[in-house]
Amino acid sequence: MRTVIHTDKAPAAIGPYSQGVCWGNLIFTAGQIPIDPATGKLIDGSFEEQVIQVLHNLSGILASAGSSLDQVVKFTIFVTDLDNFPVLNKVFARYFKEDPPARSLVQVAALPLRAEIEIEAIAVKEGA
Repeated sequence: MRTVIHTDKAPAAIGPYSQGVCWGNLIFTAGQIPIDPATGKLIDGSFEEQVIQVLHNLSGILASAGSSLDQVVKFTIFVTDLDNFPVLNKVFARYFKEDPPARSLVQVAALPLRAEIEIEAIAVKEGA
């Protein structure tokens, strides 16, 4: 029942891991940072733009597995500066207007490629 997810709609893995894994009706994504899938490079933008890029990347992974951001049950978010918390909330309020998923937020010392944010998700397949 374990299926590895691979899509060009999200950045390729930058190490020995999968973009995501399906197990039954559950989808577990790898942490996504604000990499543009077309260039393979971190975007050069505000923290808000970085959050949007990460959600776009997660959306691509989830879509390729038969799901969407609306089906996320839990996000785990890593940031290098908790002062960006209000900006994160502003973006999430636009994407998740009603019944938002559970969420954890942790400040860390550093993230891959010196990113400012990384988000991983657990979702269910559409119709599950």
